[in-house]
Amino acid sequence: MLENERDTSILKHIIDYCNQIQATITRFGDSNEVFFTDFVYQNAVALCILQIGELVGILSDEFKADHTQIPWRQIRAVRNIVAHHYGIVDASTLWEIIHKDISDLKAFCESCFDPSI
Repeated sequence: MLENERDTSILKHIIDYCNQIQATITRFGDSNEVFFTDFVYQNAVALCILQIGELVGILSDEFKADHTQIPWRQIRAVRNIVAHHYGIVDASTLWEIIHKDISDLKAFCESCFDPSI
């Protein structure tokens, strides 16, 4: 369980961005054809991924060290790519992240909370 209030708040924000990604998929459709041709869809997802990476960067070192099953550095690295190479972010990479990684990250974050609360 979480001991640090800041980490608790950060994880809740990460869950919110994961939910926003899912809402974006629902809104635009779960079609890679649509995704690869719709820059608004891509930008909406990229912004959420950027924000998740930003939040990961401010989680406590202790929390990250206690949860090495999550690739914290890679999440942060994707944030840096989105932030600094925004115009050339690979849509295939974004598609893979939203379909393979986001649900696992969300499930992990949710598992950190006491279900009795």
